[in-house]
Parts: sequence; C-alpha cells; structure tokens
Amino acid sequence: MSIEIATRTSGHGFRSLWRLRTYLRPFIGQMLVMFVAAMVTVFAELAVPLVSQRVIDGPVARGETAGLWALAALAIGLGIAEAVAGFIRRWVQSFCMLDMETQIRNDLYAHLQRLPVAYHDRAQTGQLVTRATSDLATIRRFMGFGIIFMIVNLSLFTVVAVLLFRLYWPLGIVVALSAIPIIYLTLHFEREYIVISRRCQDLEGDVATVVEESAVGIRIIKSLGRRRQIGGRFLREARQLRSASLDKVRVLAKFWSILDIIPQVLLGIVLLFGALAVSRGDLSLGSLVAFVALVVMLAWPIEAMGWILAIGQESATAADRLYDVFDTVPAVQDRPGAVDLGDVRGRLRLESVSFRFPGSDRDVLHAVDLTIEPGETVALVGATGTGKTALTALVPRLYDVTGGRVTLDGIDIRDVTLSSLRRVVATAFEDPTLFSASVRENLALGRADATEADIAEAIDVAQAGFVYELPWGLATRIGEQGLSLSGGQRQRLALARAVLGRPRVLVLDDPLSALDVYTEGLVEEALRRVLATTTALVVAHRPSTVLLADRVALLVDGRIAAVGTHTELLDSVPAYRHILSAEAELDGDLDFELPVGASR
Repeated sequence: MSIEIATRTSGHGFRSLWRLRTYLRPFIGQMLVMFVAAMVTVFAELAVPLVSQRVIDGPVARGETAGLWALAALAIGLGIAEAVAGFIRRWVQSFCMLDMETQIRNDLYAHLQRLPVAYHDRAQTGQLVTRATSDLATIRRFMGFGIIFMIVNLSLFTVVAVLLFRLYWPLGIVVALSAIPIIYLTLHFEREYIVISRRCQDLEGDVATVVEESAVGIRIIKSLGRRRQIGGRFLREARQLRSASLDKVRVLAKFWSILDIIPQVLLGIVLLFGALAVSRGDLSLGSLVAFVALVVMLAWPIEAMGWILAIGQESATAADRLYDVFDTVPAVQDRPGAVDLGDVRGRLRLESVSFRFPGSDRDVLHAVDLTIEPGETVALVGATGTGKTALTALVPRLYDVTGGRVTLDGIDIRDVTLSSLRRVVATAFEDPTLFSASVRENLALGRADATEADIAEAIDVAQAGFVYELPWGLATRIGEQGLSLSGGQRQRLALARAVLGRPRVLVLDDPLSALDVYTEGLVEEALRRVLATTTALVVAHRPSTVLLADRVALLVDGRIAAVGTHTELLDSVPAYRHILSAEAELDGDLDFELPVGASR
C-alpha cells in the first residue's frame, strides 16, 4: 500500500479510543439516560422468566386462578416498560451520538486546515476522506451502542448467574464456568482481528483515493485512452480490499460460530441435568422453566459479544487512524506571542533565505537576498526547477524558511499571526484551484465583504467578463475544480480572486500562462493599474509578463544571480538573454518590444 499518512498497525487503538472520552464529557447525562434505559430493557425482559416460574409453580400447579390475573398484568407491565425504555434509549442515542460525531468531524476538518501544504502534498485524499466518514461512523456506533451493551451484557451475565445459583446451584456453576472459553476466545480474537481490521480500513482509503483521482483526472484518462490501465489499477486495489475483507470475515465467522455453539451446548446440559433434577424432586418444574428461559436469555448477550468486540476493535483502529492526523503537529503555525500585522506599507525583504522541502536532504533555495519596495513589482525569472514557485510559497507562509528570514515592513513574518499575514498577502497560482460553487462564491474567497462593484472591478482587471455570459451569470456553479471552464478562464478567475482582496502584497506565480496573446495583453494592461499601488512578486516566463515589472531578479540554481531592470539584464547578463530567448521562441514572440512610454 502506498499510504503516505502514518498508518501504523499498532496495539494502541484502545488507548486512542480512550482519548476520545473528551468528546463524550458533554454527553455524560445522556449516556447515563441511555445506560439506565438499556438496563431497564434488559432486566424487564429478565423478570419475565421469574414471573413464569411463579405462574407455573403457583396458580397452574394448584389449579387456581386467583393470582393469575395479577401475574399477567405484571408481565404486560414489564413488556410496556421494556418498549418505552427501548424507545428512550434509541431516541437519546441518535441525538447525542450524532452530535459527538459531528464535533469530532469538525475538529478533524479544522485540524486538516491547519496542517501545512507539505502534509497535504504527501497525504492521499481517499485516506483523509475515509477517516472523516466511515471511521467516524464506526466510532459512533461503538460509542452509542457497543460500550453501553458491553456493560449491560456483562451485568446481565452476572445477574443471571446469581439467579441460577439461587434456583439450582450445581447448574449455576456450569453456567458460570462457560465464561472461561468465552474469555479465552476473546483474547485470541482481539490479537488477530486488530491487524486485519486496520488493514481493511487502510485499503478502503486506497480504493477511495483511486476513485477520487480517476474522477478528477477523467479528461486525461479519456484523452490518452488509458481507461483499461486505470481500471486495472482500481481492480488491483479492489481485489486487495476484497481479500483483506474476506480474511476479516473468516476470523469473525470462526469466532461467532464458536460463540454460537457455547450457549447451545450449555442449554443442552441444562435441559438434561435439569430434567433429572426435577425427576428426583430437587428442582420444581417452574424453576426448570425459569432456569431454561434464563439460559436462553444468555444466548443473545454471548452472541452479541462477538459483534460488540468486533466493532470495538474496528473503533479502536479507527481512533488510531484519527489520531494519526490529530497528532500531526502543524509545521507552519502561529508562534507563541505572535501579533496581528495591522496596516503595512508593503516592504518585502528576503534575507539570506534558504529552503528545502520537508523530507528532502537538498536545499532548493540558497542564501537568497531580495528586497521589494512598497508599490514595486519584481519579476522572478529562471529556468524550470530553479526554485521560483518554492520562493513564492514562502511569502504567504505556505512553507517556512529553513534558513534566514522573510520580513514585511521589517517584521519577521513568523512573528505575526497567519490570519493577519494572509489578509495582506494574496497569491494567484499557475495551476488555479476553483471550488464546486458559484462564480461569486469563488471570487469572494479573496474578500468575503466584497460589494458587487468590487467584484465587477476585479473581473474587469482579470478580463473575466465571460462570467456574465454563463447561464446564470455570477450565480452559475462552475463544477468541481472549475473543470467546466477552460484553462485560461480558470486562470482569469483565480487572478480576479487575488485582486479582489486588495492585498498590500501580491504574489503571482505565472498567472497568465494559459492565456492567448490577445487576452494576455488586455489582462496585462489592466493589471498595471493594480500593480502601481501594490508590492508584487511575479514569476514570469513570457517576455511580455516581464515588462510588467519595475525590476527583474534572475534565479539560477536556487540563488539570485542578478537583479536589475529588464534592459540592464538584457545588456549585461547572457543567462538572462538565453532564458528569455528560449521562452520567447516557445511563444513565437522573439521580436517583442517595449510598449510606448515604458522604461523597464
């Protein structure tokens, strides 16, 4: 399995399950109500055999009807009490356990949002989805039903054993001894089942990942004609899940079948030796009927114990998988004493910045020094793989530097809160991400309080007027990841979203790469108005994009090799000329010229 999140197969599942008790504390009162209702249900049912004993040994044996009506009324009352208590238990269970599941899911989602980009780069989406859905449902079932009935069943077994001792102690001992094989089987089952259960849950995550990737990449799969290849991958993962599930079924079937045998053998022994005791006069017929009925009542708790233990093991491994996520400490988070950034002028400075991706042993950036003055635009130029995108990710703290520091108005950005930093720094990526929501909702992610006029202005800057021609205009839902739009349309919407936030610092990672030459020219012309009052760092590949900048920084092998105006670097830096000429050749735009009045 290629599971990038920690998926250890451990025996610490019940320890993780115990840690979830904090989520049960607000529902202690409801849990007690559920427990009392469950006990009433079970013991109302338990009283029926004792009533039967009184009926047989009393009115029936004596041929009288005097006390028969009272005992019948008692039996009916016990049945009504059992039904009412069962209703109360299920009603309370539904509410409090669903509330608990919702709270855990909310906390899990919030923690995933806090985890850094590096974590999500490694984590499989399907693994995260199954943790937030099927794993939590398993925990809810155990917390709401399993724990209570485990206690109730143990109490029932103890009470029945005491009653049987009082009725006829030799057979009471036999019933009590039946607990020995049950305990032995349970301990053996636990060791074997926890490994298989964890494997099944991890494989479910793998299958979910394949399905999710196939759905997102359906255009690529169809265009390359790789339906059979991807289908084969899905079948391999599905077969592994099937095989592991069958292993789990075999263990459960073996365990449950033995548990089924124990009460049946016990019942046979009770009937045989109980009948002999009645024939000798050591036991009354009513007591034998009550004895048999009580033993029959033990069959369900013993059989149910198998299901409860199975779901308990699955809940333990599910809790373990949850804490694989919860125990991951966010690498990028607010420092103790972090302050709100407040209003900024926008002077951005990288001081001897080094960076390597988590888990790597090689620096991507080496001692980078770069200063961008308020309102200045700097274009970052370099060959593929030189660290341009990594450098832009350091400004909004998607990653933290591994050496040096990044400052904004002289303040280390690690000393300010993430929320305040990202309020003044906006980023538009080369590969834009849109959400399954309306156009307006996607744009408003950049600024929740934006007015219609603000939105219209951002659309104009990004030359994204096509949105007005969509079936429902700005209210049109654009589909998951915006795949219903073209690459250029998605890129323009992402740019509009970044601009709408009116950031003091704007980071653009080659945001115009998917645009045609004509649209790019319109966007650049409108973008100049925005960049005139904003500190901006722009990753540029096209020569026309470079012309938006006041200065250009050339990045070579993770180091700033030269900084200057476009004209200065063209005249004095051969590597810069080579990179731009290569990009221009790819774009078919070798003979680019400065616009009239420009002085780059």
